[in-house]
Amino acid sequence: MDASTAGRSARALELLHSLTYFIPETQEALGEVGLQGRACYFAGRAAPMGAVGAGVVTATFYNFNRELIEPLVPAAWSVVSPAKILDIRYRTLDEAYTRLLGAEVLRSPEMSEAAELASIAARGIPGNDGRPLYAAYADLEWPTTPHLVFWHALTLLREHRGDGHIAALQTAELNGIEALITHTATGKGFEKEFARKRRGWSTEQWNAAASNLTDREILDADGALTEHGVDLRKLVEDITDDLALAPWTALGEDGAARLVELASPWRDTVIAQDVFPDGVFGPAVER
Repeated sequence: MDASTAGRSARALELLHSLTYFIPETQEALGEVGLQGRACYFAGRAAPMGAVGAGVVTATFYNFNRELIEPLVPAAWSVVSPAKILDIRYRTLDEAYTRLLGAEVLRSPEMSEAAELASIAARGIPGNDGRPLYAAYADLEWPTTPHLVFWHALTLLREHRGDGHIAALQTAELNGIEALITHTATGKGFEKEFARKRRGWSTEQWNAAASNLTDREILDADGALTEHGVDLRKLVEDITDDLALAPWTALGEDGAARLVELASPWRDTVIAQDVFPDGVFGPAVER
């Protein structure tokens, strides 16, 4: 298993993890216990770390404006405990997978096989040094139902890769907003305006960061990546793939290919049902 193949495998599966941040089941259930709006995302994703403050969430999520987070965390923990939030997330993910994929798929031999393969990869992660968000999820008990095992394993793989990605961005000397701007410039991530608004940056903050990137010859005058910028983003992705290789090596090339083969129809089913808002993904992602 080489690092680039492992990276493609991870990206092919990521939507089946990240849908949890957009499904109405989770938003409604968190609303019923008192969380509203963006607090559902920040508290939901941060819950395994316990009742942490805005600084920890900003650091581990990386490309959000702290000004967006501070009014929401740690205030969320006075409304509902992290443990309760975790219970809600797994329960509502169960409900959403049932709605989106169908009970027959969840009970299928293919789902059981996918859960086993994903868990082999996730359990192959060698420790948690320097991986704070992954470490918090790794401390949780594993579920037992196959489709929840599948999702939990994807979550571990996603947060392990994400922690490594932050290390790669820091190696490239890209702070949170600069990382976001350069990623949107690749055309493979969030669309620009969705990214700016969703991550809480003002137009002035965005333009100032873009100007700095232009001065560093990472962006050109039109906001596109320069040759240096393209090389820098490739370096970031290469380092990210290298740092995320271990679990995929544990699974092996054939196992990874089989996991992607099993999960791809489910990914396509989710995309076809418009789970994700317009603007979440750039034109490079087929919808």
